[in-house]
This record gives sequence, C-alpha cells and structure tokens, in this order.
Amino acid sequence: MSAKSAEVRADAGTLAEGAAPESTPLPGAREGRDPARAIKRGPSRVPPELVAATQRDRLYDGLVHTVAARGYAEATVTDICRAAGVTRPAFYVHFDGKQDAFLATYRHGTGVLFRMMEKAYSQEADWRAGTRAGLRCLLDVLASVPAFAQMAIVEIEAVGPPARRERGDLLKRFSRFFDDAPRPAGPAAPEVLIEALVGGVYATIYRYVATGRATDLPGLLPTLEYFLFVPFLGIGEAVGEVESMHDVEDRERTIAPCAANPLDENRRS
Repeated sequence: MSAKSAEVRADAGTLAEGAAPESTPLPGAREGRDPARAIKRGPSRVPPELVAATQRDRLYDGLVHTVAARGYAEATVTDICRAAGVTRPAFYVHFDGKQDAFLATYRHGTGVLFRMMEKAYSQEADWRAGTRAGLRCLLDVLASVPAFAQMAIVEIEAVGPPARRERGDLLKRFSRFFDDAPRPAGPAAPEVLIEALVGGVYATIYRYVATGRATDLPGLLPTLEYFLFVPFLGIGEAVGEVESMHDVEDRERTIAPCAANPLDENRRS
C-alpha cells in the first residue's frame, strides 16, 4: 500500500471516530463543484488541513459521479478533477492515481454506509428487528445516492484485484449482523450459511443497480428480509415476521446526509 493510500486510510479512520454516522455525507451525495465548499483564491486564513480535507471530499464526490456516468475504464483523472473543481496537482497530493482514488473513495463511502447500518441495527431490541432495520438502511441509503451504488457495486468490477479484495473484506464484515441470530436448523455450517446469505443479498442488489433500478431497491426489503430469516426461523415464522412489518411504501425512508430524497424528485417530475 502506498504512503498516500495509508494516509487516506488514516484520514477515513479519524472521520469514523470523530463524526456521527448520520451526519457524514456519502460520496456522491453532493456535486463535487458544490459552491458551498468552494475554496477562494488568494490570501486566506483557512487552515491547510481544512483545505486538504475539503479537496479530498470534493474529489470523492467528483470520482463517484464521473465513474458512475462514464464507467471506471473511461473515466480519467482530468474528468474527476473537473467534476470536483480541483486541480490535477492537488489530486496527486491526495492520491497516486485513478485506482488509488477509487479505493480510497470506496473505503470511505462503505465505511459511512456500514456505520449507518450498525447504528440502525443497534437501536433495535432484538436480532429480528435489528436485521430489518439494518437491511432497510442499506437499501434506502443506496437508493438515495444511485451514483454511489453504481460506482461501488457495479464499476468496482472494472478496477481489478485490489478492489475485489476490498469488496471481499467488506462482505466479511457483514457477518457481525448475525452474531445474535438463532442457530440455524439443519446441517448447514453457520459460517458458510452466513457467507451465502450475504452473497445472495449482494448479488440481488447488484442486479438492480446494474440495470438502472437503484432507486427501486427499498422495494426489495420484504423479499430479502424473508430470505435472511428462513434459515434461522423456519418458513412459517419468517412469513409472519415479514407480514408484520409496516407497508414499505408508507414508511419513512432513510436518506443519506446531503442527498436529495428520491421520492421528492419523483413528485416534482
């Protein structure tokens, strides 16, 4: 791992410790050239570390939107800098190149999303309610920032082995949401079963995002909830759990900080 990669990873870790998960924007939730984050030219009292953090955040956003729109293979550093409103020399202060920037953005963004899921899970009284809340958060947040979903779930395929390793590490982390689950019935080894369940949920989300249906992800909640519950509760009890939930279309969605509500966008159109 390069020195810059290690530095970016440390920055992401600091943010994870110091920022509330509900207030940290997901990369792609804002435009990179957001005027509110413009850094004025000329003499300034803005601390250098704040300038660097603002540039990095804008580059995260610029990369997400550029990769989502053009694809990883076609996106260039110049495209990313243009979308972020950041110069190429400033880009190379933070990252070694396009792949390094992608991986840093992926780590940061999935870290934000994972922490939001953990908070949703931990606020519930038991595993069933926590699983529902965490899954709902995952689907809602991805739906609220389709560009991030496209970049992190679909375009990661084009980045190469380092990105696949990052994705594998992330998927392993999801096993923590099964720590309090009942022991599954039958001969299935719990570790293998959980890996298969996580992979199945991921594959289903991938199909939706890859076919331009990221904003429809919240509608998957009953199906995926049933899929996760059956091995631990049995078919009858899993059906009861799913049927007891509130109507999906009537519930309040979890929107990523700084993202527009897709439902509001639909109403305006």
